[in-house]
Amino acid sequence: MSASFICAPEQFPTVRTSIERPEAHLVAQASGMPSSTLHEALGRIGALPSSIKPVAPAMRICGPAVVVHSPGGDNLWLHRALYIAEPGDVLVVHVSGKPDFGYWGEIMSTAACERELGGLVIDGCVRDADQLEALGFPVFSTGLSIRGTGKDQGARGWINHPVRLGDVIVQPGDLIVGDRDGVVAVPRERVQEAVSSSAAREAKEITVMQRLRSGERTLELYNF
Repeated sequence: MSASFICAPEQFPTVRTSIERPEAHLVAQASGMPSSTLHEALGRIGALPSSIKPVAPAMRICGPAVVVHSPGGDNLWLHRALYIAEPGDVLVVHVSGKPDFGYWGEIMSTAACERELGGLVIDGCVRDADQLEALGFPVFSTGLSIRGTGKDQGARGWINHPVRLGDVIVQPGDLIVGDRDGVVAVPRERVQEAVSSSAAREAKEITVMQRLRSGERTLELYNF
């Protein structure tokens, strides 16, 4: 099913199907970097709410954001976003302050795997935890809820418009990186800087740990 078919502009004027994304080689480089390092390397920006965590500890996420603003208690706009997102994209979903619904589960993860998407980040709950872990599709949520969602054809939602998660505004095409520690949104125009600064930071930390193992103290190393 094509995005043009399900999201014709005259039918869904709040949907943008075309976004700019970071260059693929930068996404690949960032995929091996900890979320905390990218956050620190850019001056401690982009940390999404700490309540958003992977459904399974080993899950990791890295890809351009396709942003969804969903009506509370309704997941129809998530279904629509599944067929707008491109391979590798991460759905970043705001649920209008109503987290306690199972917005996502085994069916949608199966569809997302078939679409080769990069993952889901949602400021609400999901369900089917065991099945999601078995599928391996990276899902980051605020928790689990069995409460069912509606699918109101008349409810207004937005796809690929900015949303605020916590104190971070996520723009379409921002780079989303998540691991067990949390999730960071790197502004698209700063991805190159983030990757370079993170690599330098990682190299410096390796040196610091070597010196600590040689008997030096953090107090002197950091001039505390």
